[in-house]
Formats: sequence, structure tokens, C-alpha cells
Amino acid sequence: MHEQTMEFSVVKDNKAEIKKTLTIIYDALKEKGYNPINQIVGYILSEDPTYITTYNKARSLVRHIDRDELLQELVKSYLDV
Repeated sequence: MHEQTMEFSVVKDNKAEIKKTLTIIYDALKEKGYNPINQIVGYILSEDPTYITTYNKARSLVRHIDRDELLQELVKSYLDV
């Protein structure tokens, strides 16, 4: 009788966590009177955390998001894949 080897794969899916964090950052920027989309794009392009307000710890939160992973999720979301 053959024994089969089971393959185990862990898929890291941080989509929900990224969305939650990005929403908090978006809301903090909006509450402080900034254009949240422009500020977040500025951060993504430059990786300069000063684009993100310190209000509600948004700047600290943005540092916990991997930029490459964020870009991947944004592209997937835009393309609905």
C-alpha cells in the first residue's frame, strides 16, 4: 500500500488586515483635513512617512504595512483578481 505525502501550503493573506489599517489611516487623514488619496499615494511612491499624519497613530500604523504587499493588494483589487 502506498503512503501519500500530503503537501501543506500556508498562504499569507493579509488583505483584511491591510484594508482595516488603510481605512484607519484614510479616516485619520480625512479628519485632519488632508486629501487622503493624495497623501497615501505620496507615501506609497516615496515611502516617506511624513505624508501620513500622526493623528490616531496613523503614521505608526502605515509603517506596519509592507509596501510591496500593499501594492499587490491594490492591483488585485483594481483588477478584481
